[in-house]
Amino acid sequence: MKTIISVLVFILTINSSSIFAQQTLMDGQLIAKKTHERNEGISLKRNLIMELKDKRGKIRTRKTTALRKYFGKEKRLAIFYETPSSVKGTAFLTFDYPEASKDDDQWLYLPALRKTRRISAANRGDYFLGTDLTYEDIKLETKISKEDYNYTTIGIEKIDNHDCYIIEAIPKNDATKKELGYSKVKFWVDSKLWMMRKSESWDVAGNFLKTVKISDIKKVQNIWTISHILVINHKTKHETIFKFENNDYQTELSDDYFTEEALVNGL
Repeated sequence: MKTIISVLVFILTINSSSIFAQQTLMDGQLIAKKTHERNEGISLKRNLIMELKDKRGKIRTRKTTALRKYFGKEKRLAIFYETPSSVKGTAFLTFDYPEASKDDDQWLYLPALRKTRRISAANRGDYFLGTDLTYEDIKLETKISKEDYNYTTIGIEKIDNHDCYIIEAIPKNDATKKELGYSKVKFWVDSKLWMMRKSESWDVAGNFLKTVKISDIKKVQNIWTISHILVINHKTKHETIFKFENNDYQTELSDDYFTEEALVNGL
């Protein structure tokens, strides 16, 4: 009899825990929204180093200066390439508008062509200058799109000993899926910092495509800041490491850095 009672208590405990877990899972759309609400300061200047590793193990390194500034709720991001000489002078600029109905503006300056190319919304899923992140990924940084996906929160898991919500994201329609280059994405979002710590993505055909791992998150000038991103492309066996150094939220950045003219003239 005691054995039967013990089994019943165990079952009730398991069921209660399951129901509690379901009730405490935060809505996926709200989680995505919260990644856009965390404090990022008004402006940021930093060095961004990109290490591109091919399937044979050969590594190419790109050194850049990256600038970010908020103009009200509008975010502008500029990246200026410094080395090696083959890409020196290349520059990227994006205007991330707060209105969901307004397409973001993005430009890429290629010094070899002496031409600034506009990146259309249809190309935002293209890979960014040989890396394994897309133009859209670069623009979002560690945020999650509020408009492109339908979200389902599917669990909680620890990443580097930090509790993270796991949310599954499905593009809202076929056009969006084609633009982004993803048929499904899973995000692991830190439940305290509201910063992505990991993601996995599948290509438009449903094949497992990429893993993104974010590490070494620490406070800089009282703002939570990422220092390291590893991106593994399982299809091409290519990897990209992004290293963020000399993060500075206090230096005032001129508006002139965030213009098409600045792309051509450089810093």
